[in-house]
Amino acid sequence: MRLKGKKIGILLESDFYEKEIFYYEHRFPEEGMELHFLTRLWGQPSLTFRGHEEHYPFICSESFENMSDEELRSYSAVIVPSAMVSDRLRWTEDVNRLPPAVEFLKRAFAEKSILKGIICHGMWIVAPAPELVRGRRVVAHNNLHGDVVAYGAIYTDQDVVVDGDLVTGRTGGHCHLFARKIIDMLIEREQQKKNGCPGD
Repeated sequence: MRLKGKKIGILLESDFYEKEIFYYEHRFPEEGMELHFLTRLWGQPSLTFRGHEEHYPFICSESFENMSDEELRSYSAVIVPSAMVSDRLRWTEDVNRLPPAVEFLKRAFAEKSILKGIICHGMWIVAPAPELVRGRRVVAHNNLHGDVVAYGAIYTDQDVVVDGDLVTGRTGGHCHLFARKIIDMLIEREQQKKNGCPGD
């Protein structure tokens, strides 16, 4: 367990891709990581979301709203998964204000110590804040090629793309490669700390 005690946050909403989320449920804890599924709870103690394909239920009881800066910095990585999660999370009551999930992501992007991972249609969440990826190398689902170009990002035709503290993946079906890259990068950061070398 090379990453024992490290925290990773995964945003969640209904219409998640079951195979991806269930893979993360097992893969990250294999490395000793604390897994936290984060959502907008709308004042409820928990919400039950349904998967996109098999409609499996998933209970989520942690929120990214009102998270303190200190708690945010305790995370080693934050992931925006595939399917319709990001589309649901980018809803806002007031179109003149950023959705809470986007505000949270902007805060995470401001912290270089946190790895940011966006895979497949997760790139939709960037639409209200394209500056987060403008000028950066990314990949997304082929259907989002035009979105990536409109954001001002540099579309890179690879299954997994790394640009500094940002890791992007092509589709939910590439979640194993995506997760592997995030794990490898976190392990490398830990080794750099032990050797007294600053990270990104």
